[in-house]
Amino acid sequence: MRVSEGMSSLVLMIGPGHTLRQAARLMAARKVGAAVVHDADSQGYGILTERDILRSIAAEQDPDVEIAGDHLTRDVVFADPAWSLDDAAAAMLRGGFRHLIVTSGGGVAGILSMRDVVRCWSDQHITV
Repeated sequence: MRVSEGMSSLVLMIGPGHTLRQAARLMAARKVGAAVVHDADSQGYGILTERDILRSIAAEQDPDVEIAGDHLTRDVVFADPAWSLDDAAAAMLRGGFRHLIVTSGGGVAGILSMRDVVRCWSDQHITV
């Protein structure tokens, strides 16, 4: 099975100036654990996860003041839609993260979470 079959093509995209509270509200409303942060003026794409927000709150930072651009991961591993789910899972395990931004033609095509991988593997197991 390929990344393109397991990824979500509906991606929450936010800007680096969104506060962590705004990001958290959007993530909660869409029931996702990560948002792709697009900064056209800087380094392109990054990712903000629920763990990033949790770390900030644990450090007693104000989620109404802290912004996504200061808490995101910029050193992102991008997946190709043609990768196998095994390759994507291996990349996640090596990097110690739970989400991959899927790119195609220079743009964001989707996002793949570890939950998506497990769901696909489970579906394959059930149908076999």
